[in-house]
Parts: sequence; structure tokens; C-alpha cells
Amino acid sequence: MAAEHLTKESFLEKIFDYENNQEWNYQGDKPAIIDFYADWCGPCKMVAPIIEELSEEYEGLVDIYKIDTETEQELAAVFGIRSIPSILFIPVDGQPQMAAGALPKPQFVKLIEDTFNVKATS
Repeated sequence: MAAEHLTKESFLEKIFDYENNQEWNYQGDKPAIIDFYADWCGPCKMVAPIIEELSEEYEGLVDIYKIDTETEQELAAVFGIRSIPSILFIPVDGQPQMAAGALPKPQFVKLIEDTFNVKATS
């Protein structure tokens, strides 16, 4: 399953309704990763196939989303995105953590396993 692209509307529904809540309150039932990217960004293009591989390898364990910072500028601003790619790791309970830059796949796997305590299915 490919990473799902989020709009502001789907973000408010699936991740966090920041318009009506001051305190972080994740809406999902499993951990999530959000890749903040732009089509023109070279490092983002390097991360894109890794994100797609992870969405297959962790299917059913971790929800993986993408947000285009060009079309969803408000979402980028809410999270203070200054450089891309920026990757948001969201545990089911607890505060999200941001990682910036084009991470290699082994580092993604380590972050997923350490942060979410899950192992890939494939």
C-alpha cells in the first residue's frame, strides 16, 4: 500500500484537529509517519522511494503519510517546517518527534523500531 497523501481536511480528521484543540491529541489507532516534502526538492525525491518501501514493509503496523508543503502550506506552518524533507514520527501515546533531512533507509528502520517498538512484516 502506498503512502497516503494528506490534505488539511484529512489531516484534521486522521491525525490531529489543531483548529479545535490546544493540546496534542493524536486521532490514529497505530503509530504514524508523515513525510513533509515538495516535488522540486532533490533530497525529498531521494526519500520518496524509501517512504514507499516502508509503507509496504510496515503495512498494518504504522500508517505512513505524505504532505506536499507547496499545496498544504498551512500544515507546514503549523509544524514550523523550515527545511524539507522533514519527517514526523507520531507514537500512539506521547508527543510526536521530528527528524529533518534525507535519512538513509537503515536510519528510518531504526527510528521506527526504537520509537514505535515494531518490526517490519516483510
